[in-house]
Amino acid sequence: MKNTTANYALRLPRSLKTEVERLAAQDGVSVNQFIATAVAEKISALKTSQFFVERQAQADFAAFNRIMTRSGDEPPQPGDEPI
Repeated sequence: MKNTTANYALRLPRSLKTEVERLAAQDGVSVNQFIATAVAEKISALKTSQFFVERQAQADFAAFNRIMTRSGDEPPQPGDEPI
């Protein structure tokens, strides 16, 4: 069976460790699970940020401005279809 976990020795300032222990107990999880979840949340936030940076690079701001400034009585235009 393939090992799907890895060990990492983590040194935390005492005050931070105390707070992690308190919050983990409050959530009813182990310190290990709390830290693993915190790392997963950080990775998710960084990946989400990168996703939006990449999407912004693809944006057509001229088309956006045309759509946002047209009068409301116009029918949908070609290209307004949902993707």
